[in-house]
Amino acid sequence: AMDLAYVCEWEKKPKSNHCPSIPLVCAWSCRNLIAFTTDLRNEEEKDLTHMVHIIDTEHPWDVYSVNSGHAEVITCLEWDQSGSRLLSADADGHIKCWSMTDHLANSWENTVGSLVEGDPVVALSWLHNGVKLALHVEKSGASNFGEKFSRVKFSPSLTLFGGKPMEGWIAVTISGLVTVSLLKPNGQVLTSTESLCRLRCRVALADVAFTGGGNIVVATSDGSSTSPVQFYKVCVSVVNEKCKIDTEILPSLFMRCTTDPARKDKYPAITHLKFLARDMSEQVLLCASNQNSSIVECWSLRKEGLPVNNIFQQISPVVGDKQPMILKWRILSATNDLDRVSAVALPKLPISLTNTDLKVANDTKFFPGLGLALAFHDGSVHIVHRLSLQMMAVFYGSSSQRPVDEQSIKRQRTAGPLVHFKAMQLSWTSLALAGIDSHGKLSMLRISPSMGHVLDMNMSLRHLLFLLEYCMVTGYDWWDILLHVQPNMVQNLVEKLHEEYMRQNAALQQVLSTRIVAMKASLCKLSSSTIARVCDYHAKLFLIAISCTLKSLLRPHFLNTPDKSPGDRLTEICSKITDVDIDKVMINLKTEEFVLEMTTLQSLQQLIQWVGDFVLYLLASLPNQGSPVRPGHSFLRDGASLGMFRELMVVIRIWGLLKPSCLPVYTATSDTQDSMSLLFRLLTKLWLCCREENHITEPDDTLIDECCLLPSQLLIPNIDWLPINDGIISRLQSKQLVRLQFGKAPGLVGHTVSSQFDAFVRAPGQPKIDHLRRLHLGAYPTEECKSCTRCGCVTMLKSPNKVTAVKQWEQRWIKNCLCGGLWRRMPLSYS
Repeated sequence: AMDLAYVCEWEKKPKSNHCPSIPLVCAWSCRNLIAFTTDLRNEEEKDLTHMVHIIDTEHPWDVYSVNSGHAEVITCLEWDQSGSRLLSADADGHIKCWSMTDHLANSWENTVGSLVEGDPVVALSWLHNGVKLALHVEKSGASNFGEKFSRVKFSPSLTLFGGKPMEGWIAVTISGLVTVSLLKPNGQVLTSTESLCRLRCRVALADVAFTGGGNIVVATSDGSSTSPVQFYKVCVSVVNEKCKIDTEILPSLFMRCTTDPARKDKYPAITHLKFLARDMSEQVLLCASNQNSSIVECWSLRKEGLPVNNIFQQISPVVGDKQPMILKWRILSATNDLDRVSAVALPKLPISLTNTDLKVANDTKFFPGLGLALAFHDGSVHIVHRLSLQMMAVFYGSSSQRPVDEQSIKRQRTAGPLVHFKAMQLSWTSLALAGIDSHGKLSMLRISPSMGHVLDMNMSLRHLLFLLEYCMVTGYDWWDILLHVQPNMVQNLVEKLHEEYMRQNAALQQVLSTRIVAMKASLCKLSSSTIARVCDYHAKLFLIAISCTLKSLLRPHFLNTPDKSPGDRLTEICSKITDVDIDKVMINLKTEEFVLEMTTLQSLQQLIQWVGDFVLYLLASLPNQGSPVRPGHSFLRDGASLGMFRELMVVIRIWGLLKPSCLPVYTATSDTQDSMSLLFRLLTKLWLCCREENHITEPDDTLIDECCLLPSQLLIPNIDWLPINDGIISRLQSKQLVRLQFGKAPGLVGHTVSSQFDAFVRAPGQPKIDHLRRLHLGAYPTEECKSCTRCGCVTMLKSPNKVTAVKQWEQRWIKNCLCGGLWRRMPLSYS
């Protein structure tokens, strides 16, 4: 059910080494970035530096370590809902907000913060933005995404004018204070602090959750199991440009183990207190411990009818809804005595459990998102059901052994301190678990979609497909799903994903059009039989982006034009007029809509050249379509993409009349040959063969013969395909443990699927290219570059161009790559 995918540890240095912070904390973002803390011990100066480390799960060795500037130990880390900002809080009351520098996943800076001086922070959370999606696992077979994933009515914690959610964070301190900081649109921070209740008492543990009505619920404990676990409602508002906090006491509870005569004094301390989810304030998980063992309880807040005395019943009978109601905590489940719990990780999947009485349908009871993880001091990890607390899966670490008898248990406990997870986080689909142990080492565990139970291949594929669809709808990164995809699953998953996508309405298909292409590319990278298609999918993303950008530059000649934009009219006319002569198609367009400034046209030449080169490459490769699959093969039967190329060829032809130097440059054997007309004629013939998806016909012999002659008429260009990514995912398919070291990239061994593909990729020492600007950088680039963490696409960090049209193109991928991956800074010597 669980196995180690990889471990990453620190290099052992004699004078300066990482030691885990106490308490050690980690956080996992929806973009699959993991942040964790360690202390850097310097023996010469005998002091500790409190470090924050951020890694991308695909490149765990490329760690970004920053001196947090916190004077005391870091107690909390929290990602925002977009996964692009991080909060850190310490034992001196300082809270810092970190954000990406230049949208780079390996470059961070502290921008703003707040302070409750000298008061350690024990709980921290971003305010809720009002966006909540529910997953209906029982409807995973439904065709409509709207049935599988429904938007839940949920109010933001605080709104600006017009209902826009206000950003900010809430923290709870050890002395019983609650502090709220609001980020105003102008960059200022409004901070307010209030006592949770009149009688302030010590808060050893706390957690924060949100209600659908926009309120905040805070749970607190003083650490003693004999004391009640208190709950408070917190309301935040802005009055006269000042933040106002109102608090109200809610029903409290005592842990069941303290009222059980057999266990009354067995577990003196509450060690973990967590709401089951950030937006589930009515369910809470509690763990009480002693030196050697723990017990875990799950509680639920319910509305119950208040019994009315018979005397009052006779005076005024209570009928139906008029019965007075009271909120009361009821225990849902409890474990037996367990080994001592060292860390707890809760699932982030917002699964809609219609039956809170623990009756879950048979085909969903093994669904990974239903389990929470418990780590123990013996090094083992258990996944238990989040409501019933029944065991779903178990992992035995290197230091933990499966106990056979009492003697082995005693030997195990007397052998010395065991390595165990001190902090732990589940991924956003619950298919992976990251743990930081007592040596500061990061372990990445795979959690089986079937939870170790024997499910048929179709059921496992259905789980993976359902979670891929969830990531497609939410925009979350799907790296942790790829951990479970084996080469023999790829073809099936890609086909099923496409089928599900085609069942959605046209508007949703348009929204998700690029995301599904990126998803198919990442899946095809995992199988040697589909590796060539990766290039096609990335080229398709590039084509869609270029088409949108170039069409958006077209302007109507008169402002009071009909509904359709020039770009829409271009598409309509090109699909209606199937003439093979480019000039006859051009005559039907209003050429005045295509007039642009000369500097703009010249600045687009590199993108125009790529379109021309790619069309020539595709047509020249048509006669070889029966040979082993080559990059570009899938375009030959893709009517939509060929139609896009055809439209762009028409636009380029018109722009060439305005400024001939912006046209694509071809090396032809004849000076009199009109290369654009020739290519457009052949492209149109090929497009006519596959314009209707259901009636694709084979290209006729005349077209193939003409394409065979192309290499003797024009020099066929080399296409710069994206490099095979240097990430870890393709090395994990063998299910062998991969050992890595922070700060040290592993060798390129293990790329079993890349050998047949090497012929299409530039070798080391050859000139490099900016994949998005289509500029040549030279063999050893002097400009600083960034690369995509997912597809490996490389582009310059700073723009060399100041023309508005080019800036418009660059804005399409300033935050993320065209495939949706995050950028990371590359060293100058990346060649």
